[in-house]
Amino acid sequence: MEEKKTVLISADHGLAIVYFLQSDVVKTLLEAGLRVVLLTDEHLLEKIRDSFGCEGLVVEGLRLDQARKYFREVDNSIQWWLDFFRRAGASARLNLEAIDSFVDWVYAEAPPRRRTLFAIVRFLLFLLRHSHAARRVLVNAQRRYTPQIYADLFERYRPSLVVASTPGWRLDRYLLREANARRVRTAAVVLGWDNPSSYALPGAKVDAITCWSEIQKEELRIGSDWKEEQIHIGGIPSYDGYFRQQWLLPRERYFQLHNLDPNRKLLSYACSFVTFSPNIQNIEAIARLVASDQLVAPCQLLIRLHPNHFMENKRWSGERYQIYELAQRYPHVHVVEPVPLGGELGYYSGEDMHEKSSMMAHSDVFLTVYSTMVVETSIHRTPIVSVTIDAPNGWPGAKYSLPLSQIGEWPTHQRFRCSGAGRVAANEEELRQAINEYLLNPGRDREAQWRFVERECTFTDGQAGKRTGAYLAQLAHTADGK
Repeated sequence: MEEKKTVLISADHGLAIVYFLQSDVVKTLLEAGLRVVLLTDEHLLEKIRDSFGCEGLVVEGLRLDQARKYFREVDNSIQWWLDFFRRAGASARLNLEAIDSFVDWVYAEAPPRRRTLFAIVRFLLFLLRHSHAARRVLVNAQRRYTPQIYADLFERYRPSLVVASTPGWRLDRYLLREANARRVRTAAVVLGWDNPSSYALPGAKVDAITCWSEIQKEELRIGSDWKEEQIHIGGIPSYDGYFRQQWLLPRERYFQLHNLDPNRKLLSYACSFVTFSPNIQNIEAIARLVASDQLVAPCQLLIRLHPNHFMENKRWSGERYQIYELAQRYPHVHVVEPVPLGGELGYYSGEDMHEKSSMMAHSDVFLTVYSTMVVETSIHRTPIVSVTIDAPNGWPGAKYSLPLSQIGEWPTHQRFRCSGAGRVAANEEELRQAINEYLLNPGRDREAQWRFVERECTFTDGQAGKRTGAYLAQLAHTADGK
């Protein structure tokens, strides 16, 4: 009997677990007669096997410790600069607002010696952004750093296809480069809404990529030099459960879960953008409105903390404590934490998709800072307000903070604003007006919301996982002779 072909998948992020395992992607690969070897955090191997184990699925460690050690110990400075230019060197034809903010952040936080190089750095960025040849040289130069971290896995499983959850934007670059060296076909998926407009050039040569929409396809093509035939539009498998409403809890049960008052309107706020700016000023403004008589109906506030609030960063963890203190101080203010997956994949997790879906569906108004959740919430047809109140002093003690009033032209933020799918509030008065308008007329923007969803997600039938799995299966089955 002919041995099954193997697809090797790197799941190096909590959202990748949702994308591959909590959708139909892996199931479709298995049904196509393929063996799937999923690489993920070593601390999660038994948990993943217990939750998703089935015939044909093998779960192995991702060896992130070894990858980080290689980055630290082998020409660390050169590798750091290669990665910086990869992320910052997209074509000038792309909207570079998000990438430019990254460059400004790196410059502000840079140690003095690195900062002295930035005149040369900005010249090289200009060259990369205006020369396809220069970008090609950069991508090829990265091949020099190809460790043999996964040699035994390649020998044992002999994959026909290696799939990563980015085109080498993270440490998956080493796995992809090793696949290139062995002439194994490679593919990547786009996990995040803003990824093609924020992370730029591939960290390794990748043969094919599947993305959400025509919009992302164009960003990949004009910004990162992907060829038309390399890009597949499969939708976003992680959202299939939203479209199917498979994660939705009944309203009464959800309100009981968080001790919410069924007689009060629910405002929910999902923290976002915490890398660049505090959220506390937005939350305080909403809490003051809830506690006052300025809203047209009695309300309560549910605050969802961001995964970064649980990282070892005093600014971010400090804001988490501020939010809990605020919830103690104000009546009708509640806090919900994202559920950790565990290990190194942290709080970006599929463990609480029921929580997220129910919060978005049962809120009367959803508020955030241009989070990806504006797409997810539009699927649930809930009114959205993006709150962009500037923090008076940015992050305390930080060398760089980005005022929220200055981020409206980032590619995904711009698309949300122009879509009419929600409102933007830059101060407390605009916030009061936007909330009241939606409380009085919750359906006012639903048609625009659904058009926004169709543009950003392409497929709304809950079958993106099957489409994506079928595409990856085709790549694996036709990989001979690469």
